[in-house]
Amino acid sequence: MDAGNHGELDWVLVLAPYRKDAAYIEMLLVEHGMVVRACADTDDLVRKLPESPGVIIATHESLNPPTIEAIANHLTTQPNWSDLPIFVLLDRSAQQSRIRAELDRRWPRSRQLFIQRPVASLELVSGIQSALLVRLRQREVRDSIERERELRLELNHRVKNILASVTSIFRMTRRGADTIDALTADFEGRLGALASVHSAVFEAGGDAVALRGIVNLTLEPYRADGTNRFYVEGPDLMLTREAGTTLALCLHELVTNALKYGALSTAEGQIRVIWKVSASEQPMLRLEWVEMGGITVTAPTRVGYGTRYIRSALTAVFGEKPIVTFEPGGMRCVVSGPLSKVSQRD
Repeated sequence: MDAGNHGELDWVLVLAPYRKDAAYIEMLLVEHGMVVRACADTDDLVRKLPESPGVIIATHESLNPPTIEAIANHLTTQPNWSDLPIFVLLDRSAQQSRIRAELDRRWPRSRQLFIQRPVASLELVSGIQSALLVRLRQREVRDSIERERELRLELNHRVKNILASVTSIFRMTRRGADTIDALTADFEGRLGALASVHSAVFEAGGDAVALRGIVNLTLEPYRADGTNRFYVEGPDLMLTREAGTTLALCLHELVTNALKYGALSTAEGQIRVIWKVSASEQPMLRLEWVEMGGITVTAPTRVGYGTRYIRSALTAVFGEKPIVTFEPGGMRCVVSGPLSKVSQRD
């Protein structure tokens, strides 16, 4: 087996610079499918320890003060989940009690296993195999701890973002409301739009959400009377969570405006939501909201919160200002920008 082909905690470091101990141990362990790296001296040991061996095997005569110090320094860097096993091969003539006491004092954060020479092959192989298996389980615990930490950080980040969005929505809704009832209705509607996109992201199982899903979720409550006054058309696209959230809130503002002043304020009005992607070197996404068949509209004398939010939010997401016009047939909002700014990449 290639001694260079090893990963963290899945290989054996052998420190046996005298006689033929290192060669014998390496041959024995390699025959049983283990990766082994032998150290020629303390300097070599210092170079290899940072590569995180799963097990250390050392003969007692190799444990001179510099070597013991090098291993002690390595042990102090071990995280709490790591329990490094060190097999010490002892001669019958060695002062075992003194060696054990010294190593316990110098290596308090290690699991020491003492094997008397001559070494029984089966005992050594079984012991090393078991130790490596335990080390791999420790690595799994480490990975689980890291994943849990990442999830906590991500959850904290998302909760902060949601709270910031809710706070911003409330403040801007309050500025545009004339009565408590209007404030309550508008705020509930905007929170509903925010909840819809988060539900869509959760159901999608990641940080991407379908553009078509965002449009349909936002418009669904206004199809309840059995009629479909919306025409939705465009290719399947996956948006980033941030772009999807912003778009859902903008669509909610547009549909609310249509209910109050535009196409949805009459029984005959309809709305077209259409998006296209240009086939160019830098694909561009163009999204249109077009109202028609409703009451004759004119440009308002005062720009309200909804229009201000739509212009600001879509500019931030697409990198281009939307074009909002109040034509006699109905309101029209068109925005375009690089697809790469809003689309979830694989």
